[in-house]
Amino acid sequence: MTDVSFARTPDDQRHKGLDNPGDEPAQDDAWSWTAPGLRRGRLRVRTLLAQRWLSVVGQVAVLLIAGLALKLQVPWALCFTLIALSAWLNVLLGLASSGQRLARDGEATAQIAFDILQLSGLLYLTGGALNPFSLLLIAPVTLAAATLPARYALGLGLLAAASTVLLALFHMPLPTLAGAIPSPTPSTLMLWTMVSARIIGIGLTAAYAWQAASESARMELALNVTETVLAREQRLSALGALAAAAAHELGTPLATISVVSREMARNAVSEEIREDAELLIGQAARCREILQRLTEMPEAKDAVHERMSLVQLVQDVIEPHMVHGIRVEAVVNGPSGETAPDIWRRPEIIHAMTSIVENAVDFARSEVIVIARFDARYIVIEARDDGAGFSPEVLAKLGEPYVTTRPGAEGSRTGHIGMGLGFFIAKTLLERTGATVDFRNGRRGGAVVSARWPRPALEAPGFIGA
Repeated sequence: MTDVSFARTPDDQRHKGLDNPGDEPAQDDAWSWTAPGLRRGRLRVRTLLAQRWLSVVGQVAVLLIAGLALKLQVPWALCFTLIALSAWLNVLLGLASSGQRLARDGEATAQIAFDILQLSGLLYLTGGALNPFSLLLIAPVTLAAATLPARYALGLGLLAAASTVLLALFHMPLPTLAGAIPSPTPSTLMLWTMVSARIIGIGLTAAYAWQAASESARMELALNVTETVLAREQRLSALGALAAAAAHELGTPLATISVVSREMARNAVSEEIREDAELLIGQAARCREILQRLTEMPEAKDAVHERMSLVQLVQDVIEPHMVHGIRVEAVVNGPSGETAPDIWRRPEIIHAMTSIVENAVDFARSEVIVIARFDARYIVIEARDDGAGFSPEVLAKLGEPYVTTRPGAEGSRTGHIGMGLGFFIAKTLLERTGATVDFRNGRRGGAVVSARWPRPALEAPGFIGA
């Protein structure tokens, strides 16, 4: 086996002037955020209007089928008055505001409350709780639960439940065929069983919609944070390439300034002019030194700097975490006699694995090991710690957003405040590079996080003639 191992302890790092953990910037400073809460999808005015027009068309169709096709006795005037009221409200709202505008929470609540009351009025005229269409009271509450804050959705849910109860107590007869004997009224027990079932249906459906919308909002926010992290890494990489390009472009004019300054110094007619020319020579030399350091940064799309060795990758991953009192070691191994492959430099992989190691450092007792393995088919990078491992509750949900048991900054070695996004971001970034990510507990304890790539997906091909 080819085996390369290296590690550093806090004593090693102090020689580099990093004995104070505060010297190392927090991993997430560039994208840390505070928010009053997750913001679920808000309704556009046009959506509310379209939903109400759909209700109007549906109500008209049901009445026409009931009256013209089934010949049921329906209070036409009162029913169509309520439907016309809903249609006129839509016309007025459409003229008063732009359909593309987002509805305010109070405005959307008022409109949905109107829909509940308008539907309840139609149900009152057509049999109340005995009308099978009373089940439709679930629809506006579900819409509210998916889009409005909890207090508004709860209020609308209580309004729908109260309407259901009142419709069981007060209603006009259920429409029947002309001259037909009215159907027997169900028993009180059966009636209230139906009412209870509809109220439970309103509550459960609203709860499902609320949970799904909340999870969707959490996922969207977490994905936005992930995109921010990736964009930051790409900007840093582009910044280095831009600096190298600028250094290359500025080299020629600085050389010209240096040559002209020497000519001025040789041909100076006075001591003052000669001193000014020598000052220009010295400043041009200083600029060249600065540009020389910048040229050490990789140029954009440079075939050499776009690649790195597997050994260099794991070294870069553990480098930021040598100052927290935990031994951090990296091991690279593969088939006997074969050297570690070169891989493409991917900011996503570096950031994700660094975040995983940071988490391991926070929960380890004394040691974290990063193992990189390679063979003819796969490249695997694995982070292990000797801590307590993942709890069963966390392990079942790990990789989802907002799952964390990380201590607060005052109890964390790295000073990072856990929001439950670290593993989600790392997993998302790694999977975008083609990795399969696995979280588990080791046989001897401790947490294990591994990422496995097909070797062709990660390996940079060798240079011709190298």
